[in-house]
Amino acid sequence: MPASSPLPRRGLAVAAALPLFTLAACGYGSESKDTSAEQKVAAGAQKTDGLDSVKIGYFGNLTHGTALVGRQQGFFQKALGATKAEYATFNAGPSEIEALNAKSIDIGWIGPSPSINGYTASNGTNLRIVGGSASGGVKLVVNPAKIKTLADVKGKKIATPQAGNTQDVAFLNWIAEQGWKVDAKSGKGDVSVVRTDNKITPDAYKSGSIDGAWVPEPTASKLVAEGAKVLLDEASLWPDKKFVITNIIVRQDFLKEHPAAVEAVLKASVETNKWINANPDQAKAVANARLAEDSGKALPAKVLDPAWKSIQFIDDPLAATLDAQAAHAVKAGLLTKPKLDGIYDLTLLNKVLKAEGASPVDDAGLGVK
Repeated sequence: MPASSPLPRRGLAVAAALPLFTLAACGYGSESKDTSAEQKVAAGAQKTDGLDSVKIGYFGNLTHGTALVGRQQGFFQKALGATKAEYATFNAGPSEIEALNAKSIDIGWIGPSPSINGYTASNGTNLRIVGGSASGGVKLVVNPAKIKTLADVKGKKIATPQAGNTQDVAFLNWIAEQGWKVDAKSGKGDVSVVRTDNKITPDAYKSGSIDGAWVPEPTASKLVAEGAKVLLDEASLWPDKKFVITNIIVRQDFLKEHPAAVEAVLKASVETNKWINANPDQAKAVANARLAEDSGKALPAKVLDPAWKSIQFIDDPLAATLDAQAAHAVKAGLLTKPKLDGIYDLTLLNKVLKAEGASPVDDAGLGVK
């Protein structure tokens, strides 16, 4: 079924457990030094809901730009008052879900597939999606010497970041729409789907071990900097060219016990997105500065500029597109069907949006009853 086609509501469950990747430092994620505006607490500020801290997780990806900029510019700390915003960074969705389940983080920025997998693996008991963050920023980039048209992808080796992750599901769905066959678990078939960590995908491309990749930014632009060409922007496959790439999740118990803290983080997220969209060039530089602090290396302009341009920072979680992505995973045979009902609780986000004079966002019928 094309991604732009209307899809019925469908739930799903994990057909096979995905591997959990435990990172260094604090066990589930890595902590970095607080050297930016994030540390500044206004004089006389009060703790939010009596909490000493709120633990926030995110990836060191440009698609998590709201978290990067919100941290670096101090939006989260300002909204939380004297409650300290603490941070952990992750490289993979399963490790962030594991950290959420272990209460090592309270709130996190994460992609749709790990959100779905985490929710369904717990039978709907561990998380809620409470807000949106970003759309777009995913491309099929290829070696122009080997692949000149979409039809040329058949028979080639194309990388995705991880089996069953958001981009992997999208690519498998696109392959099926071409009428080609690929075994979703092994990646073998009319196209060879090579599951490759984004960190090593550029080297794999340079060595010739892959012919292209369906990947998020900035990996796509890193490949272009190595001579690859953009063959397809995934946004072109979706209605209004929008689809969820990053949303905000929270532990259900934390949401129930500390709604004021969740509301504060959502308020900061909305303020951050507003600032990003009003100051795109400055925001791009701020996000890159945060990436440099987190990873020790900033992105060069030839990668940063096109990558940032392809991402939209929005508050709407685009729930209907998450439901469609879930249906794509079911169709690919990666997941079976439990319920996604209740995965969203957009009450606090809509409260924040109303206070800002903005329109409410919709949960596509998948909200808490």
